[in-house]
Amino acid sequence: MMKEPIVKKVDHISVARFYENYRSTLELQLLNSPLGMTRHILQPALNRPGLALAGFLGYFAHERVQVFGAAECSYWEQMQPGERMERLRAILGCDVPCIVFSRGCQVPGDLLEMADQYQVCIFHSSLVTMNFVNRATVILENEFADSTTLHACMVDVRGVGVLLTGSSGIGKSEISLGLVERGASLVADDMVRIRNIGGELIASSPNLSSGFIEIRGIGIINVTNLFGLNAYRREKKVDLLIDLFTGQLSELERIGMEHKSTSILGVDIETLNLPVTPGRDMTRLVEVAALGRYLKESGFDMASEFTRRLHRQIQNNSIRPPQS
Repeated sequence: MMKEPIVKKVDHISVARFYENYRSTLELQLLNSPLGMTRHILQPALNRPGLALAGFLGYFAHERVQVFGAAECSYWEQMQPGERMERLRAILGCDVPCIVFSRGCQVPGDLLEMADQYQVCIFHSSLVTMNFVNRATVILENEFADSTTLHACMVDVRGVGVLLTGSSGIGKSEISLGLVERGASLVADDMVRIRNIGGELIASSPNLSSGFIEIRGIGIINVTNLFGLNAYRREKKVDLLIDLFTGQLSELERIGMEHKSTSILGVDIETLNLPVTPGRDMTRLVEVAALGRYLKESGFDMASEFTRRLHRQIQNNSIRPPQS
């Protein structure tokens, strides 16, 4: 059985990490002093500070990245200079992590000077506000997602994300290689990083081993070199967990009506226990299990269909008149 994973929780990221890692994606430009780079973003969301500009700070989400769009900038321009400086001072005094102005917004010099005094970074993005908010929200959700690392393999089998677990040396990598040869895509071998993003488990590989698979007796293999670019996928949602073990076939429920699940990061994943025995084509069995999962998601459950046929047969036999 799979060991209880160690969960990594993120309660903040620095403004420096946000800027350095995503300035290209978010088209960010730093406009003032970098002294505020050490500040922390504490929530995986953004805030439009329209109410704060109007003077209401009762529910001001100061832990978030503050985004000034066209609406905020238009209101800003209609304010009296003294009132504007007073509101800006109040916002900056709430220890906001940073402020981002989207495309089309002119950043006044008095704000930059005041932001330097409070050591708050001011950025400008060439993206329109909606696009910036959408991109940044996805980025922050990924950064703040609970994560864990499992000793396992992850493969995309015809659109079904299959997580293979089991003891070391049981054949997870060999099965994954066989699936890639049949057209599947490798996501991760040996070490799988899993994140809970919006209630879905997203699997990926550590950067060092991405695209590589280790086969005992052969060594390290680059799957894209052997099988092409489609043989590797950077990340995939986990749809099915198959736990490999050495055991007897008679130990298992044979029809498939018993539904098992494994909880990872608070999300229940459908689980199959698959025994590894001499002579079994494990690659084919894992592929069939993945296709069965695909059919079930499409509304067709093979085990339930067999059970319905069996019940109909029993019912027909029970009402059939006895032969004379």
